[in-house]
Amino acid sequence: MKLAIMQPYFFPYIGYFQLIASADLFIVYDNIKYTKKGWINRNRMLQNGKDVMFSLPLKSDSDHLDVCQRGLSTDFNRDKLLNQIKGAYRRAPYFDQTLPLIEEIVRFDDANLFEYLHHAIVKTCAHLGITTEIRISSDIAINHTLKNQDKVLALCEAVGANTYVNAIGGMELYAKDTFRDKGVDLKFIQAKPFEYPQLGDAFVPWLSIVDVMMFNPIETIQNCISTNFELI
Repeated sequence: MKLAIMQPYFFPYIGYFQLIASADLFIVYDNIKYTKKGWINRNRMLQNGKDVMFSLPLKSDSDHLDVCQRGLSTDFNRDKLLNQIKGAYRRAPYFDQTLPLIEEIVRFDDANLFEYLHHAIVKTCAHLGITTEIRISSDIAINHTLKNQDKVLALCEAVGANTYVNAIGGMELYAKDTFRDKGVDLKFIQAKPFEYPQLGDAFVPWLSIVDVMMFNPIETIQNCISTNFELI
């Protein structure tokens, strides 16, 4: 069985969904430390031909809390975020096809950051036809005080994975020999460039999946998710 594990992100870029689709089981971390400078609650979209940031505002809280312990701000204006996305993509060719999904995700009525992100990931996967089973890390019986490679190996053992697929950024974090000694084949997924017509003169790469869905038919996105990468 192929396993992939990743922390949650808000409307991540297409490579995140390539990782999910490449596995038989995807585990999303809920009991992982929230990082301020990461992409957990923010991403980039196209606005007037340039990339701009959009984000989920969070309640002020300790920097030592896990993602599942963080909450959305009581001032989070869902309509404002929706209007920002609508304004940016109203002229996109697949706006009408994509907007109902975006509205369902943004309007989700849960103040817990992880629950909000988990809902978004599950709904986006369903929209894109990704059938990989998705589980939450804290639901799996391992020693959750383990860190990094040790935690990944414990999760592999707990679910019976013989292959672990990781994002390419983890090449320096994990050792293939160590995984092999545990009976697990370690692979890294490298997304290939995916260029498509946008609104503007020059293509802006690596934007949120929102951008991809606004400018491409589902069939094109599905083909990119299933083929436009290599396993190393």
